[in-house]
Amino acid sequence: MKNAVHLKSPQGWINDPNGFIYYKGEYHLFYQHFPYAPVWGRMHWGHAVSNDLLHWEHKSIALFPSKKDDRSGCFSGSAVEHDGKLYLFYTGVNYTEEDPENINLYLNNDFTAAQLMITSDDGVRFDNINDKRTVIPPLTDKNIGCGINTRDPKVWRGNDAWYMVLGSTSDNKGRVLLYKSTDLTRWEYMSFAEKDGFGWGWECPDYFKVDESGVLIISPMGFINGGKKYNEITVCVLADFSEKDCTMRLSDNYQLLDCGQDLYAPQSTTDEDGRRILVAWARMPEPMDGFRIGMFCMPRIVEVKNKHIYFRPHPNVEGRFTKKISDTSEADENGYKIVLELKNGDSIDIGGYVLERRDNKIYADRSAVFAGHDEIKCRFKTPEICDGERLDIYVDKNLIEVYINNGEYVLTNVVYGLSGDIRAKDYELYTIAY
Repeated sequence: MKNAVHLKSPQGWINDPNGFIYYKGEYHLFYQHFPYAPVWGRMHWGHAVSNDLLHWEHKSIALFPSKKDDRSGCFSGSAVEHDGKLYLFYTGVNYTEEDPENINLYLNNDFTAAQLMITSDDGVRFDNINDKRTVIPPLTDKNIGCGINTRDPKVWRGNDAWYMVLGSTSDNKGRVLLYKSTDLTRWEYMSFAEKDGFGWGWECPDYFKVDESGVLIISPMGFINGGKKYNEITVCVLADFSEKDCTMRLSDNYQLLDCGQDLYAPQSTTDEDGRRILVAWARMPEPMDGFRIGMFCMPRIVEVKNKHIYFRPHPNVEGRFTKKISDTSEADENGYKIVLELKNGDSIDIGGYVLERRDNKIYADRSAVFAGHDEIKCRFKTPEICDGERLDIYVDKNLIEVYINNGEYVLTNVVYGLSGDIRAKDYELYTIAY
């Protein structure tokens, strides 16, 4: 297995993380994958396995289109374990009209979306021909949700049943749909939850409880306006879910998953110690090295304190950055970590990526290392900071993750063409110790 602080595409294209689970002593991370070129196409599920969240091994393709309901792609979904068997749930799509010049694309935004299930006895081998089944057919009742834009099932075990949340839309307003099952096969629609002002449709929902608080994470489409690409970001809201009547009540407040606004479609699971952990897709406008595009942020621990959601590096990864170095040229291929106290009025320039603290907020500017992408936002800021001045900055040649006060806020950005120079008053530099 290879060190991979940021798991990257083995080749071709990757986007959403799927089926993230700790199963039979290993972490399994599936992902949206078009293996033939670094472009979006007819989706498969790629698959990587790790025993520690740092050393990852890419496996063979787990899911590929093979049925009428997924002939045009295996979209996002999740995994659960039951009686030693791994169950994958995902959205299958079927294009009503393919693009005759590229059958991996559709025309006129016309396709159907259904929810499918497949199982595995070992988490590695999947029978795509004989074992798939459709568990929720395409929706036809517009009062419930949209037959096209209902997708990304996240399944979890409750006290007495299984539950599923799906992203959807109705009347040009985003919502989640809630389903219930006693056997993982027969699913009954129960209710929906929505929130005013949160875009026209919701993708990649994830619900979980941590520190006695329920959390719903969604990626709402059309949430941000302003003429820039990536107007879909990811937000978190505290949520109360009632198993008794399968309803969900959402808080009036929300926070961004990441202030850098590049991360999308996160998925969480519990690690071997029962902690809630999360990964997310870092959207990239161009390939890293010509033949592959797409990567994930490092695994993050999720905590809730005083109704605020914290995201901090998983200790399996954070704990390996212990080798002190004096220059970035001494860093491991996975990059380096910068630790410093950034006071109001101070700044740090990391190879062209600039962070500045003023008005008790962190401002980021990647414009010098994001050339040719004027259609995408380059300047970001956090809300006002409460807990201190410490920054832990993890620098990969194509991704920078800035953890502010041990996860009070995180700011993550894709970059291209970083230099090895660092300009700041005082800082410490570390790389991975083997």
